[in-house]
Amino acid sequence: MNAEAVGAARLDVGTVAPRPAASRQRARLAAYFSFALVDGLSILLGFTIAEQFRDELYLTPAGVDLGLTTLAVYLLIAINQSAYSLNILESYAESARRALVALALAALVIVMASFATKSGLLISRVAFALALALSVTGIAAGRLACHRMYFRNLSGRLTDNLFIVDGGDAAPRGHGCVVLDAKDAGLKPDLTDPAMLNRIAHLMRPFDRVIISCPLERQGLWSIILKGSSVSGEFMLQGNQRLGAIGLNEVGDTDTLLVSRGPLSLPNRIKKRLFDLAIAVPAIIALAPLLAVVWIAIRLESPGPALFKQARVGQSNTMFQILKFRSMRAEQCDSNGNVSTQRDDERITRVGRFIRATSIDELPQLFNVLRGEMSIVGPRPHALGSLAGDELFWEVNEQYWVRHALKPGITGLAQIRGFRGATEQRSDLEQRLQSDLEYVNGWRLSRDLAIVLGTIKVLIHPNAY
Repeated sequence: MNAEAVGAARLDVGTVAPRPAASRQRARLAAYFSFALVDGLSILLGFTIAEQFRDELYLTPAGVDLGLTTLAVYLLIAINQSAYSLNILESYAESARRALVALALAALVIVMASFATKSGLLISRVAFALALALSVTGIAAGRLACHRMYFRNLSGRLTDNLFIVDGGDAAPRGHGCVVLDAKDAGLKPDLTDPAMLNRIAHLMRPFDRVIISCPLERQGLWSIILKGSSVSGEFMLQGNQRLGAIGLNEVGDTDTLLVSRGPLSLPNRIKKRLFDLAIAVPAIIALAPLLAVVWIAIRLESPGPALFKQARVGQSNTMFQILKFRSMRAEQCDSNGNVSTQRDDERITRVGRFIRATSIDELPQLFNVLRGEMSIVGPRPHALGSLAGDELFWEVNEQYWVRHALKPGITGLAQIRGFRGATEQRSDLEQRLQSDLEYVNGWRLSRDLAIVLGTIKVLIHPNAY
């Protein structure tokens, strides 16, 4: 597909997408809340009962309520330990293990903090141990009750599953999936068609798990699509082929090959989203005067809108409209991104040259972050017609589509490593792609923070033109 055709690609799904049962999604969220509520009540009740055996002053050193403090520390650790995730709903043993490990770590933090502040001299060790023992009992019993209730309500079906039949075996009996025939839906695993990938992504997005049944010759293509999505992706076993499988699973009475899990668990998605909002909201407020001045300067210098909107490839290879300050003359703006910006590009205005050199033109993307289309940190989103030399980005390397497993970012690992500016040859893209895949496969919140701090050093960069 040439760049002009790519630029004209439709952004709509094109067909009515099958939807999972909304009741199951709500029940899962209710289950997570129930586990958190049980944990919290168990800890508070345990400390309340323990206070009856000794004066409450022994569990409130220097006016600090150890029950509330332990609960706050516990919840932070429990979220970080994925104590409220799909895995804990699948196994009571795993659920109890993660919760009790979090409680043990919380108790250790409290003990160390008390020792450091010398307030531990006022704490009754017997009362504190009793409070923890009662908390352990309450958490274990409460989680068992919630676990059984959850399975009864959902009849043991934990996930929303989509089964796509693309010329392979039909869905097995007892699969419990929404079944979609690829031929009837007009779906093809075509890595040269962004509009098709956009449709497939929208179809898969509401589901937790996608199982593909297709001939061996198409499994490689579907594997790339699944690895670039945010769902757990699997194939029905029908032979041997290297797909980068990471495990085995089952659907109904048939084995499946697991090739993708989605890059982030629910707790990590929550942490990343909170991190985005913690930066985006204050930044928009603090930068509001600057945004207004730049808006006015752009409008005064040349006719046309102050904002430039362009279709970009986002998470799971879906399309979205990115926002930037317009830095070129309106009649010469490249809506498809077919022509890379060059040094001393005649299309760029005087204001545009300044805001591009200082990265101010990227600031409106903070609103993309608020809308949930982007993150502060992630692989940079590219225009549909972007070229590396004379090749479209995805023609250089099929793994290009895998980089979209996470939301695109305002900044990223590739940017702080200096991979910015025009992609004049294949190696320019391959360097960025390597960094993007490294980021996607090894995400952690501390790295996001390090990248944000590293971005400050490269806001003004010789390749930013």
